[in-house]
Amino acid sequence: MEATEKINTKMGRPPITDPDYNLARARKMEADAELTELELLKAKGELVPTDEVKNEWINALSSMRAKLLSLPTITAPLVSNETDVSIIQDIIEKQIHEALNELSNYTPTKQTKSENSSNGSNVSSQTTTKVKNKSMGRPRKAAIIRS
Repeated sequence: MEATEKINTKMGRPPITDPDYNLARARKMEADAELTELELLKAKGELVPTDEVKNEWINALSSMRAKLLSLPTITAPLVSNETDVSIIQDIIEKQIHEALNELSNYTPTKQTKSENSSNGSNVSSQTTTKVKNKSMGRPRKAAIIRS
């Protein structure tokens, strides 16, 4: 120990004997090791950013919502002429199972890093048209009131 104290004294540094410093240094080394492990997991594809997971859940739930909301439109014409409850129930169950089967085969779209970084956000690059509150088409004919 005397040799290191002599070296440190020669270099102008006092010897480090503070246990808090050693504890802080150990915490820093542990944090650096954890960051390195996280970077490795990300490089292997075993760690996914939370924004990507959130976006995929939003896409999956939006697809499910759209499919479920379309069920009445699809099933109404099929059951409108039926009077037997069991047949109506079978038709509705068939449509529900078809929708659930389609949703179970849902595969998220894989976005590449270049697509994400090309416009600086995760927003789709499709353009949208702003809606104007003007009537379209030919103007209506004026109603003639006869007395």
